[in-house]
Amino acid sequence: MVLIRREEHGVAFWQDDDLLESAGIVVAFSERIGGVSEPPYASLNMASHVGDDPAAVDLNRDRFLNVLGLEESRARLTCAEQVHGSRLEWISEHTVGAGAYAVHPESGPVPGTDGIMTDLPDVPLMLMFADCVPVVLVRPEARIIAVAHAGWRGALAGIAGDAARALMSVPGPGDIRAYIGPHIGGCCYEVEPSLMSLFREKFVTLQECVDHLDLGAVVAEDLVGAGVPISRQAVQGSCTSDNVGAFFSYRAEHGLTGRHCAVAAIRSAC
Repeated sequence: MVLIRREEHGVAFWQDDDLLESAGIVVAFSERIGGVSEPPYASLNMASHVGDDPAAVDLNRDRFLNVLGLEESRARLTCAEQVHGSRLEWISEHTVGAGAYAVHPESGPVPGTDGIMTDLPDVPLMLMFADCVPVVLVRPEARIIAVAHAGWRGALAGIAGDAARALMSVPGPGDIRAYIGPHIGGCCYEVEPSLMSLFREKFVTLQECVDHLDLGAVVAEDLVGAGVPISRQAVQGSCTSDNVGAFFSYRAEHGLTGRHCAVAAIRSAC
């Protein structure tokens, strides 16, 4: 379980090559490099809700799916509204393609949802991020995937652990692998002591923290509590606020910026 940085046709991303080769499952986190969006969304902005040109967003999504080898699944791309909550949604054929296109969308993203799961082949699941924690969960043997968006509210509510338990409740073989993508680090995420106290009451990892919140540590502890040990967690490791040349950061860029993404997909042929 290792995330490797790749750059193809100018598009930069992080991917588990071994998982792709052995199980035919794509797990990838985009950088902001290699797209067509203009500032302040430059350049590989994946989000249609931030004020960017919808045509640019669609072209960016095209480019990213192409370098992942998922171009034939473009119309089946499935996204969620992401309301900083903890709701999970199982993606069936009925909801495939939700939010796939920014220009003339046939359907909007799955409403009021911050985690999406499926066992359907050739359905890329995509969520957007600019400081919050991207979490991708995979059961390779059972061929089940999930992508979750853990902002502070979702992390406090335990969305990562809930997603892991939901995947384990599906009959089938094998354990879960977890991938934690780029997010704002405890080095840069200063919060009110009252918020820190809420996290310290629930997560032992944060007992020594006073006003800097390490959401990655929260997600990791939540996953351990749900049965996913650290040995089965791969962490990309970048702080988005410290690396705005590579990633979007809502906090560092004062709220006016694009979004990078996390994608998971089960290929129909391994």
